[in-house]
Amino acid sequence: MPKKFFKKKQSTGSPKGLTPTIMKVFEKNLGIEFTHKDICTRIDANNPASRQQVFDTLIQLAKRYVIKQTSHVSFKLEEDKNTFEGRIELTQRGSGFIVMPGETKDIFISPNNIGQAMHNDMVKVRLINIGKGRPEGVVIKIIARDKTQFVGTIQIKGGNVLLIPDNPRAGVQIKIVDNKLNGATNGVKALVKITVWPQSAEMPFGEVVAVLGFPGSNDVEMLSILYNQGIDPVFPPEVLDEAEYVGIDLDEAEIAKRRDFRKVLTFTIDPFDAKDFDDAISYKKLENGRFELGVHIADVSHYVRPGSGMDKEALKRSNSVYLVDRVIPMLPEQLSNIACSLRPHEDKYSFSAVFELDSKGEVLEEWFGKTVIHSDRRYSYEEAQEIIEGKEDEFQVEIREIDRVAKILRSTRLADGALNIESEEMRFKLDVKGNPVETIIKTSKDAHKLIEEFMLLANKRVSMFLSKPNSNKDLIPMIYRVHDKPDPEKIGFLKLFLEKFGHELAYQSLEKIALNINALLKDIREENEFPLVQSMVIRSMSKATYETQNIGHFGLAFTHYSHFTSPIRRYADLIVHRILETQLAKRPHQYGQTLDDVCKLISRNERKAAEAERESGKYFQTLFVQDKIGEEFDGFISGIAEHGLYVKMIVNNCEGMVALQGIPGDRYFFDAEKFRVIGSKNKKEFNFGDLVRVRIYEVSTKKRQIDLELVL
Repeated sequence: MPKKFFKKKQSTGSPKGLTPTIMKVFEKNLGIEFTHKDICTRIDANNPASRQQVFDTLIQLAKRYVIKQTSHVSFKLEEDKNTFEGRIELTQRGSGFIVMPGETKDIFISPNNIGQAMHNDMVKVRLINIGKGRPEGVVIKIIARDKTQFVGTIQIKGGNVLLIPDNPRAGVQIKIVDNKLNGATNGVKALVKITVWPQSAEMPFGEVVAVLGFPGSNDVEMLSILYNQGIDPVFPPEVLDEAEYVGIDLDEAEIAKRRDFRKVLTFTIDPFDAKDFDDAISYKKLENGRFELGVHIADVSHYVRPGSGMDKEALKRSNSVYLVDRVIPMLPEQLSNIACSLRPHEDKYSFSAVFELDSKGEVLEEWFGKTVIHSDRRYSYEEAQEIIEGKEDEFQVEIREIDRVAKILRSTRLADGALNIESEEMRFKLDVKGNPVETIIKTSKDAHKLIEEFMLLANKRVSMFLSKPNSNKDLIPMIYRVHDKPDPEKIGFLKLFLEKFGHELAYQSLEKIALNINALLKDIREENEFPLVQSMVIRSMSKATYETQNIGHFGLAFTHYSHFTSPIRRYADLIVHRILETQLAKRPHQYGQTLDDVCKLISRNERKAAEAERESGKYFQTLFVQDKIGEEFDGFISGIAEHGLYVKMIVNNCEGMVALQGIPGDRYFFDAEKFRVIGSKNKKEFNFGDLVRVRIYEVSTKKRQIDLELVL
């Protein structure tokens, strides 16, 4: 317990951290009875005011049934009850909550009761407030740290050396001791590792692991974003050494074991700047009038063996990360860009899903297995789109036929209740120095949808195949990509939001909501508010995750869905490849209970990658407009919060914020009930989608923030 926890003079309120401090005494001594005096002695409450506060706290804990009061002055914690384990998520205000699967309410953790827990740590909590309201808990144990390395700025004042974290929500100030600066100087960004956090210390102690450089350069900022999410941009030397031994020449004995597709027309369709090619499509017209379509996926499992250094590192990373100006691959480039990549005019090992289809897109036969292919042509999405639209090409007949069937598959899927979301991605055109010179909105066209539909088909059919009981009538251990039905409360909010635009969303049941949403989106596709409405639809949906229990995929309207088609950049796909290979070979499955932990890890790392990618985009937005301070732009309100209006500028697609207190002419406040901003006196309203004119008045690349002011 910390010495001198109480100061000589005490306020009338409870000191910060009193409840967890008292609880730690009981936690270490389950079943042992303590008097009020014993507790005061153990935590150094040595004056009348502090002793009274201890007694008041003990009484409150007893009233909440956290501890048992055995006499007027005696208390004990009888058993390890009312405890839960979970991952703590901290808010910007310093409080936290534990998401409890299957529970309707999260456990709230006040700042005083967090102790030494940090964002995303796995913790053990004890409930200290049990009733009809929101359950409240106190952290009693750190089970596992989410991360122990943090990025921030080194601050040297006098004899004190601190790391000030870039993200105060996700990190803490760390004291650098015993000359552990390792070359870092005042003002530089550095990666610091926590070495110890004594119970008596307000902050942890640590040492500098790497000096990233002075803030401001793109390279330093991107490295900071990655390290802040626990993503290592550098592969360990031993993993790189292992990758270097992977050759690109195919073995004739291995080829003989595989189905040979090298003489079947095969091609890839990818972004123009892609370097790793996960998938290829083959097409063959059959004598019975049908056609055979192969979905060929890079056979990563042939090269990356379970338990190897590359495998452990791939699991640790879980996926590739795509920042604005760089890719952090899941696998070393020797594999991702060379050995595994289905590059044109090269023989490659692949794992394939081959379908015999009729003219209506019905799957009449299917086959899964290891293959060898030869890609005849590499198309960019733009090139394939031109062919679909009529440009002549040597494979134009085949591409247009495949596109025709893809459209049938898509129509069928939408009729079954899949959400019809038109993907839209903001990209930056960079100059030779890596600075943004233009913003571009990428939209999904027929060429993208062609590839998407056949990847979805392969993922679905593989999942269906592996969901069948094996010969012993046992379920096959499996990783599913699941998407739960939306929360009715969120759909209710979406309905209220749409009414602001004069649109009505029919809502009889969750089973039909996707069809109703699709009908609405189709009606407003040419309206100005369409991008905003579609964005709000996406926000109202549940998040897709990886699970071992199949609940289906709501957004795709599939009863079975897994990830099979991108093992170069997703670890889940690599596992599915291994499971499928084992099942086809009728060997005993190696995966068991560990799959649950793998699902949790890769789902968590997927969220970290998404957050890094989002922050990367925010940084480049600030970089793009930092020379435009004082300029005016038209935009629309893309978000409303208690502190301000978010406005997306139309000409450059960048988003900034107008602070409520900065809106001239009145005192404006956030109306939570009608989700609008309204003036106190003039009653002027600001709503989602309103067109406004704004001026950029401040840009902070450090905060990834663009501050705007309204031009009235």
